[in-house]
Parts: sequence; structure tokens; C-alpha cells
Amino acid sequence: MKKKSSKQIVAILCVVILVLLYVATLVVAFLDFPGADRLFQACLVATIGLPILLWIYIWLYGKVKDRHTMASFDIGQTGQEDKKEKK
Repeated sequence: MKKKSSKQIVAILCVVILVLLYVATLVVAFLDFPGADRLFQACLVATIGLPILLWIYIWLYGKVKDRHTMASFDIGQTGQEDKKEKK
């Protein structure tokens, strides 16, 4: 069995967290108790906000480390072009 890299483990963990957020939002939508509306709003904000915050974090990390990341704005580029231009 091939050993998983830390990037793969983090990616799998993020997918699991997102699925759990979607399931929690669905479950809370069907619940009816005092405060369920606020809990539903919190689940929606987390479902939308956490991926956006994660993308911003990855983008900033790439800018600070001067690396090409999946959050870079140059869609379709691999970062190899930047290395050739700098030489």
C-alpha cells in the first residue's frame, strides 16, 4: 500500500469536514426546537465561509512563500512558466 502524503491526508480531512457540514445543515433544517433557526444559519455560514477562508489561506501561503498554489489566479498554469521567466 502506498504511503499517503500530508497533503493527501489534509485534503481527505477537508472533504470529510465539508461533507459533515452539509449533513449537519440538512439535519438542522429538519429539526424544530427553540434556537434551531440560529443553528441553521450558523451551519450555512460555516458551509459557505469555511471553504472561502481555506482558499484565502492557501492563496496567502502561496504569496508569502512565493509559490504557485491551486488557489493562484492564473488558472491553467502550472507555475513552470514563472520559473522560466525568472531565470
